Amino acid sequence: MQIKLSQKERMLLEDGKKQEDLCVKKYHSYANQVQDMQLKNLLTEIAQDEQHHFNMINQMLQGAQPDMTHKGRTSTMQGNTTFQGSGESQQDKTFLEDLLSTEKYVSGFYDTAVFEAADPTVRQAVQHIQKDEQNHGEKLFNYMNSHGMYNIQ
Repeated sequence: MQIKLSQKERMLLEDGKKQEDLCVKKYHSYANQVQDMQLKNLLTEIAQDEQHHFNMINQMLQGAQPDMTHKGRTSTMQGNTTFQGSGESQQDKTFLEDLLSTEKYVSGFYDTAVFEAADPTVRQAVQHIQKDEQNHGEKLFNYMNSHGMYNIQ
């Protein structure tokens, strides 16, 4: 089934594609620079999700049904993951603050896109992506909180 995108949907998806591309680059870059192996694995996992989102958006821009399954993913960090440890570098904290801020922005972008999508398939795909982005934010927050990088008092 071909998706016929409105001009507004196409514009939003193009913007989303740029955001996802930036996210992929950030997550890979930071994963290669962090000190903690557990954090490196988390950032690499999220980078794969962001690449998946990029691919989904590309599929919709080409008029195709997006594949919403995460193929080849072997996540060990699902749901309410908690992390233990201490001694992370200030650089790791800065990276995490940047990534959490990025996730907040991207999730807000997709919130708007959900309301602007006329096609039910596009809306469902954008909701799927937004939920993933919120999960990414939760994982980053959990890591930061458990390592004393994000005080919630």
